[in-house]
Amino acid sequence: MGTSRGWASALAEPGVARHLVLVGLPGAGKTSVGRALATLLGRPFVDLDGEIERRAGRTIAELFAGEGEGAFRAQEAAVSEAMVGQPAAVIAPGGGWMANPPAVATLRPAARIIYLRVSPATALDRMGPARAARPLLAGSDPRTALEALLARRRALYAVADHTLDTEALSVAEVAESLVAMAAEWERDEG
Repeated sequence: MGTSRGWASALAEPGVARHLVLVGLPGAGKTSVGRALATLLGRPFVDLDGEIERRAGRTIAELFAGEGEGAFRAQEAAVSEAMVGQPAAVIAPGGGWMANPPAVATLRPAARIIYLRVSPATALDRMGPARAARPLLAGSDPRTALEALLARRRALYAVADHTLDTEALSVAEVAESLVAMAAEWERDEG
């Protein structure tokens, strides 16, 4: 896909492109792919949880502990709403974003939501020892926890605009595939 850089420059034109929102299990590659994709497209990369933390001046864990999940989800929806008027970006929301209907409904018209599908086993392999820092996987059986998470979120991921199986692809291959998809979408909409 050597021609994708030409597509990338065409997609970076203001007012032409939509946000690309990457969703999926922990370990699917939302952050790694998101950064690579943003570089290829010449767009900003936004880690939605990082933006929430920046605005709140606290970590996500502190927000949950101090104000509860409801308050966090309200902030998640507010940050999603703030993205609507911004130039097209590559956005990697937290894992629960798809389960926050106000956040998804607000951002969806200005975005394409892409599900990066990966098996729980591959996701765990990709995370390596870093999985210990993920609260949802902190128990004695992270694979079972990730399988249960996928079972709860499968229907949410099914409403994404596109699904890309990342099981056997490198970060670069996923990013290149997404550049090609984004170019096709922009041609179809333009």
